[in-house]
Amino acid sequence: TISVFYGIRITMNYNDHSPPHFHAEYQEYEVTVDIANGAITGTMPRRALALIWDWLDEHQVELQENWERARAREALRAIDPLR
Repeated sequence: TISVFYGIRITMNYNDHSPPHFHAEYQEYEVTVDIANGAITGTMPRRALALIWDWLDEHQVELQENWERARAREALRAIDPLR
């Protein structure tokens, strides 16, 4: 888990498949979000998706850095929640 905000939990997995992405969970929903373009796989309520995309816009560089750390099996850094 690298961030939590408004009931949304953001995670990133070590040795995960490309393209660079993160996972977002909210209630019983889960999506995979492409770091480069925000494309999603899965389902999520529109309001939660809007929050996730806002957060992605604010932290895209940090997410890419964490992706590279995960691929190198280094410790991931926490990312500030959406405010």
